[in-house]
Amino acid sequence: MGREGRRAEQGETVLIVDDEPTVRMLVTEVLEDLGYTAIEAADSVAGLKVLQSDVRIDLLVTDVGLPGGMNGRQMADAGRVKRPGLKVLFITGYAENAAVGNGHLDPGMAVLTKPFVMEALASRIKELIAGA
Repeated sequence: MGREGRRAEQGETVLIVDDEPTVRMLVTEVLEDLGYTAIEAADSVAGLKVLQSDVRIDLLVTDVGLPGGMNGRQMADAGRVKRPGLKVLFITGYAENAAVGNGHLDPGMAVLTKPFVMEALASRIKELIAGA
């Protein structure tokens, strides 16, 4: 089976944290098309709660600008305390790029700048989960 045809393995789960319901809906749609289970959170507090739970999370997709007292990068870093190998895809507006750390990403982290096309989102998700 070619890499393009890779679908999710059983139970692979992605957490989406974004305060815009439309963005969460779009990302969830892409994930479900790929065969992943999606969990949604609307702010960093709810997102971190999921990250600190025992729920399986294969990838975190998060906006950088989030309500809840911490931004997406801070939430991801806090989540990695319990899940050291957590893979993270940051969704960011151009101006927020600096908040990610000016491109200083840890291994397993990637950035997707808004606006993006769904195919780009799908391929980044597949790459990250496959460990590319």
